[in-house]
Amino acid sequence: MGKTISNLQKWRYVAGQSARVAWYTGHYAAINRIRGPLVRAGEQPFRPSGAIPDIRSLAREIRTLFDRDLKNVVAGYYRAPEMRDDPRRIVDKSLRFLLDARRVEARRQADRHNDVNMRPGSNIYPDYYLQNFHYQTDGWLSEGSAELYDTQVEVLFAGTADAMRRQALVPIADYLEGRDQRHVHLADIGCGTGRFLREIKQNWPRLNVTGVDLAPDYLEKTKRALRRWSRTRTLQAAAEALPFEKASQDIVTASYLFHELPPEVRTRALCEVVRVLKPGGRFILIDALQTGDRTSMDGLLEFFPRAFHEPYFETYLAEDFEHRLATDMSLLSTTSGYLTKVMCFQKHII
Repeated sequence: MGKTISNLQKWRYVAGQSARVAWYTGHYAAINRIRGPLVRAGEQPFRPSGAIPDIRSLAREIRTLFDRDLKNVVAGYYRAPEMRDDPRRIVDKSLRFLLDARRVEARRQADRHNDVNMRPGSNIYPDYYLQNFHYQTDGWLSEGSAELYDTQVEVLFAGTADAMRRQALVPIADYLEGRDQRHVHLADIGCGTGRFLREIKQNWPRLNVTGVDLAPDYLEKTKRALRRWSRTRTLQAAAEALPFEKASQDIVTASYLFHELPPEVRTRALCEVVRVLKPGGRFILIDALQTGDRTSMDGLLEFFPRAFHEPYFETYLAEDFEHRLATDMSLLSTTSGYLTKVMCFQKHII
C-alpha cells in the first residue's frame, strides 16, 4: 500500500501546512484584540478542573498531527492534500471573516444566540437548529454564513481542520481495500460545505457519495465542491430523520456534528445510523476529543463552550458512544489528532 514520496513533495507538504497554521493563527490573534471579557457581568469566573495547555504544548500537538498526516500519505492511505487555493479567494474570505468578527463579538457579549436568519420556510427546521452556534451571523441559514464557515473553522483550529478530518480517511481506506468503489455507498451526514466529501472523492472518485445537511446554502456549496465528479448527490434532511432505506449504506460518516445535537436528538441520530447501515457497514464518527481522552486537554475542552455558544458540548464530552452503540455495533478503532478523535464502528453481521 505504501508509496515513495520525494523530498520535494515532503518539503511542499511541510511548507504548506506551516503556512496554513501561521495564516489562521494570525486571524485568531486579530480577533482576540477585539474580544471582550469571557465572563459577563454577574457570572462566576471560569475555573477549569484541569490546566489549559500552553502555546508550546498545542504546537507540539499540531506537529504530531501533521507528522501522522504525512505518514498516512506515505503509507498510501490517501493522497497528499491539494494546495491549489486561489490566493485572491483566500484573502477575500479572510477580509469577510475579519469584518464579520465584530458582529460575532457583539452578539457574544449580548448573548444573542437565537439571532438567526428566519427566512421563509424556516418553520421546517427543528428548534435546536435555530440558533447561532459560535454566535455566527445568520446561524446556518444564509449564503453568507456558508461562505464564511470554512474560514471560521480553520481559524478556530489554527489551520488544522482539514488534517484532522483526513484521519478519518484511514478507516475508509481499510474498508474499501479489495472492494469495487462503484458498488459502495457512503453518506456524510451534516456534510456542511462538502469539504470532507471533497477529500473522499479526491481519493475514491468512483465511490457513490451523498451529502446530507439541513442548510440549503451549505448544500449548494457541497454541490460546487463535488462538481468535478460523478456519482454524487445532496439531500436536505436532518441526521435524526435520514432519507435512506433500511440497510442501504455501506459507510456513514459524520464530522463535528454530534457535539451540536441535544442528547435526545443525538440518540435518535445514532438510531438512524444503525438503521441505514448494511450489516458489516462502517460508521465513522469524527468529532472533538472527550473528557479523559487526553487529560492535558480537558481544561481546554471545558473552556470551549464558555468562549463559544455550544449549548450541548458538555453533554457530548460525557457521551459514551461505544456503550450507546454496543447492542448494534462494535468499536473497531479510535485514533486522535490534535483536538479531534475518530471512532470507527462496524455494524453487527446477523
